Amino acid sequence: MHRIFPFLRWLPELGQAGVLRSDLIAGITVALVLVPQALAYAELAGLPPVYGLYAAFLPPAVAALFGSSRQLATGPVAMASLISATTVHFVAPQGGEIFIAYSLVLALLVGLIRIGLGVLRLGVLVNLFSNPVVVGFTNAAALIIVSSQVHKIFGVEPRQGESYLGTVFQVVSSVPSGIHWATLGMAVLAGGIIFALRWINPQLPFVMLTMAFTTLVSWLIGFSGEVVGAVPRGLPPISLPDMDLEVLPRLLPGALTLTLIGLMESMAIAKTIATRTRQRLDINRELVGQGMANLVGGFFQSYAVSGSFSRSAVNYQSGARTGFASVVTSLVVAAILLWFTPLLFYLPQATLAVIIVAAIFSLIQIRPLLNTWRVNISDGIIGVGTFVVTIVLAPSLHLAIALGVGSSLVLNLYRTMRPKVVFLTRQLDGTLRDSGGGGSGIRPDQQIAIMRFDGQLYFGASSYFEDSVLETIASAPELKYLILEAEGINQIDASGQETLRSVVERLREIGIDLYFTRAKRQFTDVLERSGAMEYVGRDHFFRWNQHALEYLWARLEPEYKARCPLNAPHPRESGAMDAEYYI
Repeated sequence: MHRIFPFLRWLPELGQAGVLRSDLIAGITVALVLVPQALAYAELAGLPPVYGLYAAFLPPAVAALFGSSRQLATGPVAMASLISATTVHFVAPQGGEIFIAYSLVLALLVGLIRIGLGVLRLGVLVNLFSNPVVVGFTNAAALIIVSSQVHKIFGVEPRQGESYLGTVFQVVSSVPSGIHWATLGMAVLAGGIIFALRWINPQLPFVMLTMAFTTLVSWLIGFSGEVVGAVPRGLPPISLPDMDLEVLPRLLPGALTLTLIGLMESMAIAKTIATRTRQRLDINRELVGQGMANLVGGFFQSYAVSGSFSRSAVNYQSGARTGFASVVTSLVVAAILLWFTPLLFYLPQATLAVIIVAAIFSLIQIRPLLNTWRVNISDGIIGVGTFVVTIVLAPSLHLAIALGVGSSLVLNLYRTMRPKVVFLTRQLDGTLRDSGGGGSGIRPDQQIAIMRFDGQLYFGASSYFEDSVLETIASAPELKYLILEAEGINQIDASGQETLRSVVERLREIGIDLYFTRAKRQFTDVLERSGAMEYVGRDHFFRWNQHALEYLWARLEPEYKARCPLNAPHPRESGAMDAEYYI
């Protein structure tokens, strides 16, 4: 029963001392942050502000009731709003009833996909997003969001170019001649209040206070810029959005992008909080919870929602103990919809734009992008490439994500096809370690060499393994024994096994024997099942490199051991001992 209704786990805890009070405080605190953000993010999604409140009404409670995280705050977020707008943009013009309808249909589609993935336990798909792709896409999306608010901050007419860059150029070029000074002044006032209150006390609901103050100022001075206007009063009715089934395939790429990006964002903060609270987190259960939030919300006029990093942090820091805190948040939003929407009439659009920009600045992270480049140049290229492609292809964000994920998967496949191959040499401290020189670390007169293959021996890498062995024997004409340190081989498939058998056979034809050390159980088990173990020989497997060396030195002329470059005392493996077979 708890698997179907996770809230039954924490519901009895509300009777404990202090739990209900903590959840009430946390829920109200999150609502004070959520309401102004919801109004702003609805604008970002291309919808009237009231749809932000609809998205903040039921989804937080539903996600908390059916998800696994107790502190994850669900609702409208900037990234989901942007992707929703760019997805629906291709099937309906922004600003009309059709655009609104398909935004709600997209939420239903996202809900169904998330529930399906959760039921099938496919939450691991989120791992397709490598860190370079995420960092590159997030930074680009943040810049797109910020630039989309320029016309609202300066009060100029929005202009549409042939591409995102063209649109930005059109808007920026119109600023000098078309600036509306009252709008800019209101934006500066809103930004100044947010900055000042955040500096005075970050715990203050500075976004709500900014919204309230600028709305009051707008009403008092008769603000001449754009305002929100009349916001419908009352709870959203339950209904099924009008849809054309032929349009659904065109919404599917955006729905998949929303599903995976939203899950990635949600799990990032949920895992952080779960670590601190030591609660169990189930990614597939969370998928179902997020899916239910979108599915139920879609029937109540909500566009696509996801877990919010900032509001989840506020929820946790405010003392939320159970998912009931999110239920309280939904109740507060319901009260605002029922009784307080008339107060939003004079809310300046410039204030909403500033709220979006202030929230988005935390998504711009240059240091992780630079760090990715320092760690691995290939990963850095993927990150920067994803950033550039997202900017160039905007508003086709799903294509940018697909190219980024595809590139990282191809890069990872290439890495597994050409894993690192190193040759071990005796170091000054007596240990056997990477020579650092590839094949050049082997002397031409060497009769024994130790090669380490750091990767899976599967169909994609088997040819590279064979080539590496051939290069080794070509660089050492007098080689008689090749030791393969197999510790790095954690998987071998049928193709790898056949290649291994072929290599052993070809080496024996030219008088070279192949031995194995430090082989893992998953490696030797495959050889046992395939019969290759008998062909290779059980006496060709040793636990340690030193054991194999002692055994092979005894098979060569006595004077070779003294001049062998691999001969030196080893602090852990040497000593007066008999050779120890591994198998």
